[in-house]
Amino acid sequence: MIAKTPQPPYYSVIFTSVRTALEPTEYGQMAQKMEEIAKLQPGYLGIESARNDLGITVSYWDSEEAIRNWKAQLEHRLAQKMGKERWYQSYKVRVARVERDYDFGVKS
Repeated sequence: MIAKTPQPPYYSVIFTSVRTALEPTEYGQMAQKMEEIAKLQPGYLGIESARNDLGITVSYWDSEEAIRNWKAQLEHRLAQKMGKERWYQSYKVRVARVERDYDFGVKS
């Protein structure tokens, strides 16, 4: 589902990853839990995710401060540690300010 975001500017965190084959069920449960917790964080705007051989998750935030707070959130920090140790072969995180967005066929 395409996230419904406000008019720019806002921020995105782009998390691109290549998974290991370890613990697919546990990974899925943790990913779901992180999404549920993220939705409760101040400044959270939405999320989009897709996975094949390469996984890409983009979360949207109203400020850089909200992103820093999410990165430091205790349960999220535990998930990050488990990801580094078990679930990711490699990953990259990018933070960007969204200046413009365009849509087609997105219903409000």
